[in-house]
Amino acid sequence: MRKFGSILLLVIGLGVTACENLFYSSEKENNNADNFDVLWQAMKDRYALFEYKKINWDSIQTVYRPLALQAQSDQELYDVMAAMLNTLKDGHTNLRTPFDISRYLPYLEAPANYSFDVLERNYLGDYRITGYLLNQEIDGVGYLHYRSFATPILEDELDFVVDRFKGLPGVIIDIRNNEGGNPENGLKIAARLIKERTKIYSFKTKNGPGPSDFSEEKDIFLDPNQQNPHFEGRIVVLTNRKVYSAGSYFSAYIKGIPGAILMGDDTGGGCGVPAGYDLPNGWYFNYSSTIGYTVDGLNFEGGVPVDIRVEMTQADIAAGRDPILERAIQYIKTGS
Repeated sequence: MRKFGSILLLVIGLGVTACENLFYSSEKENNNADNFDVLWQAMKDRYALFEYKKINWDSIQTVYRPLALQAQSDQELYDVMAAMLNTLKDGHTNLRTPFDISRYLPYLEAPANYSFDVLERNYLGDYRITGYLLNQEIDGVGYLHYRSFATPILEDELDFVVDRFKGLPGVIIDIRNNEGGNPENGLKIAARLIKERTKIYSFKTKNGPGPSDFSEEKDIFLDPNQQNPHFEGRIVVLTNRKVYSAGSYFSAYIKGIPGAILMGDDTGGGCGVPAGYDLPNGWYFNYSSTIGYTVDGLNFEGGVPVDIRVEMTQADIAAGRDPILERAIQYIKTGS
């Protein structure tokens, strides 16, 4: 019996209890039928977002199982099972093999609303690179660009940036195109934005095979960093559809933090913490095992909505302008 385990990098403190023995594999063989059935059944029993996505998983089986049985190679079987998983449009649900990893990219049909080339050529000047934190004062406003939650943040790096921006009317935190990583890094930043214990999101876990088998919803609170300095003034976090996973979680935190807003375009989503399981042939699959909610109760699998929507067109990029950044500077200076 293989172990069923969760990937807990996504949401620190979730405490997902996904280390059970999951039924199927001891009598299953490495053939198309058994590989498909283990994948389909595990998803049916433990995937958390069927209701939200309005997916009838039984009907999906009737389409894809015959195709899986007809597959003449590993590549053909993979293509069938990957296509089945992609009906969920879930970036945390994928099939991993030695030759490919399936993927759903929620941002491909959305405008980019971002150009680092425009930022670097026309706004950033001689910016500082403090660890992985790009920082600059732009037009009297603090600007912090964090490009991946997979890259670590040290407290003394944050100390430097906070001190650099001391006395300014506010700070822009740009996480556009940040596809996620370790949410602990987002928590480090968020802890510099609050003055008291603050609810930042809630979640529940799919914990049984029935469609209504979920844990009780659990509220997650964050305590302020009392040992180190905090960002001052208004806080604007810039997002676009390529902000995903830990990036969406950080954006969800912002919804609970007074004096902070989101600007740009909604994030790409990714509220479900991935758990995973092995197939009889040794392939591995992930799936969303939880549902995350903003402080106002929104399931943010489809994205965390911005407070102020601003677009960056191709014409803007051609002209070397970033209207999202410019609008954020205006908001911090005027409050509107």
